[in-house]
Amino acid sequence: MGLFGLFSKEKKESLDTGLAKTKESVFKKIQRAIVGKSKVDDEVLDNLEDALITSDVGVDTTLKIIKRLEERVAKDKYVGTSELNKILKEVIISLLNENTANNFSDSITTKDGLPYVIMVVGVNGAGKTTTIGKLANQFKNAGKKVYLGAADTFRAAAVEQLEVWAQRADVPIIKQNMGADPASVAFDTLNSAVANKADVVLIDTAGRLHNKVNLMNELSKIKRVMTKVIPDAPHEVLLVLDGSTGQNAFEQAKQFTLATEVSAIALTKLDGTAKGGVVLGISDQFKIPVKYIGVGEKVTDLQLFDKEQFVDSLFN
Repeated sequence: MGLFGLFSKEKKESLDTGLAKTKESVFKKIQRAIVGKSKVDDEVLDNLEDALITSDVGVDTTLKIIKRLEERVAKDKYVGTSELNKILKEVIISLLNENTANNFSDSITTKDGLPYVIMVVGVNGAGKTTTIGKLANQFKNAGKKVYLGAADTFRAAAVEQLEVWAQRADVPIIKQNMGADPASVAFDTLNSAVANKADVVLIDTAGRLHNKVNLMNELSKIKRVMTKVIPDAPHEVLLVLDGSTGQNAFEQAKQFTLATEVSAIALTKLDGTAKGGVVLGISDQFKIPVKYIGVGEKVTDLQLFDKEQFVDSLFN
């Protein structure tokens, strides 16, 4: 069993509940697309295209999905609207598989036995600090020794929020005064983590997008300084995006992928929004796998992204 456990009945229920608004919205739009039709024809596909675009899947990804559906309909000659959900699920899972062949592992082992370092990036308000806190909790509960680094030194609230999560998870946090050099905080965090034989380190970073050059320089410096302590750090750059912002999440992803080399994405706040379709578009457009999704307030509601379970929950 991995760090985050098997995909249990409880997690499935949490996923279903978290995606309820998206599912209801997408379902209604799909039903409207096929109303009065028994066969999948051009009109149905046009209506389905509108349904997916307005469900925040994104134009480019929607066009890919529709093209593949057209190919499937042409190949099978006659496809009834009753089969549409099944085919749609297969097409979407196939699309997600192109970005990551298998579902993400939650392994955090390194070749040299040094701590596994995750640098967390994203705009302020996207749920970055909460995601770090929930990850810290889950790693700690799995028996791992966790260190947090408060390298977002430009917002006093960011450090205070991270401290609260550190207390909840009962893990050490390394911080400096407000306005301190973020790279210096990261350096100190890794030194402490190595000295105390930690398993995993989570580094919070500033989420300012108003000056992309400064952001790029800052993130590059943090990464460069960390390699002085752990040569291949960070092992992962996790971009946290607010799923409830829909298309705005695309813009955030665009800016951060320009500023640094993002290796995985966490999409938060999918509960309470009808914009869950953004998961499909983000994964497809940026060719960066979605690793975590946030589907509720509980610590365990931050789940490893399981493609089949997600699509099944959305279209079942």
